[in-house]
Amino acid sequence: MELKISHPFWQVMGLGALAGMRSTSAPVIASHILSHHQTKRLDHSPLKFMQSRNVALALKILAVGEIIGDKLPSAKDRVKPVSVVFRMMSGALAGASVYKATGGNPATGALIGGAAAFASTFGSFWLRKDAVKASNVTDPFVGAIEDALVIGSGIEFSNAA
Repeated sequence: MELKISHPFWQVMGLGALAGMRSTSAPVIASHILSHHQTKRLDHSPLKFMQSRNVALALKILAVGEIIGDKLPSAKDRVKPVSVVFRMMSGALAGASVYKATGGNPATGALIGGAAAFASTFGSFWLRKDAVKASNVTDPFVGAIEDALVIGSGIEFSNAA
């Protein structure tokens, strides 16, 4: 089945934003979509692995681990430098893959995805902190709502492709 993304900019912005909320989400969604809509544009590319159903499955397993780990008291803030860089790399990987798969420049996709992840990392961090403070709801519960938003968005991305 052919991948039908005519304007990948907004899809990559959205994937980058999700990477800022859950670092594994953008590659999971991109790989899921690309494994179901394979394109020859990735055949001779270092990004070809993103079309593998095995990679898509492995990323989904990692994402479940991230969701569980986020609820633990030992979970680090997403705004720690290492976490920010990982989220940016996650958004960049998804962005490069989608741009390359749709015939665009993967460097452009990487820049857009990485920048969106950077902005979303800080925006979602402060939004979550404020939501916990304003609602007196525990942080893990607010995190679960964030998970539901990310998962729902991922399903919508997958259905739209």
